[in-house]
Amino acid sequence: MNKKLMALAIAGVMAVPLTAVADGTHVTIFGRLQAEYATVDVDGFNAQTAVADDALQSRWGLQIAEDLGMGLQAIGRIEYNLNPGTGMGSGAREQWVGLRSDQWGELKFGRVQSVLRDFAGGHSIDPFADTSLHATGSGGLMVSSANGYGSGDDGFVNSAIRFDSPVVEGFSVAALLMPGDADKYDPALGSLGSTDRGNFDAAVNTLNANRWGGGNNLTLANLGQAGSQKHSGGQNGEWDFQVGAKYSGQFDNVGVDIFGAYSRDRTSKWERRLWTAAANDYLKDEQIWRGGATVTVEDFRLRGQYEYVFDANPFGGAASCTSAAAFGDAVGSYTMDGGRGQCNSAMNPGGNGYLWMLGADYTIGNTMLIAQGGMKRAKKTNNDDGISIFNKQNAENITVGVIHNLSRRSSLFGGYQRVWVNDKNRTAIDGDADRNVYSVGIRHDF
Repeated sequence: MNKKLMALAIAGVMAVPLTAVADGTHVTIFGRLQAEYATVDVDGFNAQTAVADDALQSRWGLQIAEDLGMGLQAIGRIEYNLNPGTGMGSGAREQWVGLRSDQWGELKFGRVQSVLRDFAGGHSIDPFADTSLHATGSGGLMVSSANGYGSGDDGFVNSAIRFDSPVVEGFSVAALLMPGDADKYDPALGSLGSTDRGNFDAAVNTLNANRWGGGNNLTLANLGQAGSQKHSGGQNGEWDFQVGAKYSGQFDNVGVDIFGAYSRDRTSKWERRLWTAAANDYLKDEQIWRGGATVTVEDFRLRGQYEYVFDANPFGGAASCTSAAAFGDAVGSYTMDGGRGQCNSAMNPGGNGYLWMLGADYTIGNTMLIAQGGMKRAKKTNNDDGISIFNKQNAENITVGVIHNLSRRSSLFGGYQRVWVNDKNRTAIDGDADRNVYSVGIRHDF
């Protein structure tokens, strides 16, 4: 009898969430499991092969929605990553709460995706996004900022508000705002190890001593290039923001999607002061302009994207790269500190440059054949004395591969990628570190 009562009690407790669902709250468990057998062969380094998910796209999470009536819903999302093959991974991905309406769109508050990542180009036009054959980071085809403002793998924007409009006559817009009270964020100083306001002056003095004493203080590690997302935001009420717009239309058997976007990442006085101590130059607010389009004719699709970066922020901005985009090496575009790849999408700190990509794919039944390529060109930067502090760097990329859908949720993928690097910042001993990537993987979404 006691066993029956205990079973009834357990059943009653487990039935509580089901009652909540019946009352209008819907909780959906979702996720992705992905693993690749991938070889990354960088010239001058040992080739590294692993069975893993270095792009950190395996994840699990909860999608929450409650019907409020009159076409309005309360929504939320909680998501974490994992890495099959290594047993590691518990980092946060999207985490937000918001409202949705069929009439005015969707509003989110929290940790969200960049407008450049999933709305205006970015991952939306890269079939190999979230794999080791991706266009972010690999050949420098898309900005993959570590502070989340780019389209880099595993990059999300903290402390943000995002709005997505409904589609009206093929047109839609999206906007993101990030409060700019950066004085409340600790200026993480990379290898200097200083993370509090009291040690900040000592850190700046160390940089000045290294600079005038001939030390190598211009390494990205010394500039806080670890990519902390704490570096987002301006100061004193200034806001970082992104805006994007796109149009989708169908003309007979031709589908057209056109998009454009703008992103501004303000710098704080702490970042400017640290940068001035290191490079004797004024650090400006980072700006990114992007435009692109896709054209679809039956089973064939042509796609392209171009973006120009002004004054790349070295503190997690466009002069950095997410660790997933660089396969664990997010320190810089011309260093190799134990990761399996390079951050070839990064601009020179404080400098300008551009990235473009062009690709085509053709679908035969359940199989998509893919070819794409492009390049990054980072212009050299000078200090206020006209002395060059970072030289120009180029990266070019071609990728060919295939994606085969086993079902609606499971797929196989594989291919080859070649990256040519021409980086004047690297020494003759280092070489330019061209790269070959070979990959075969499997993915299941649930």
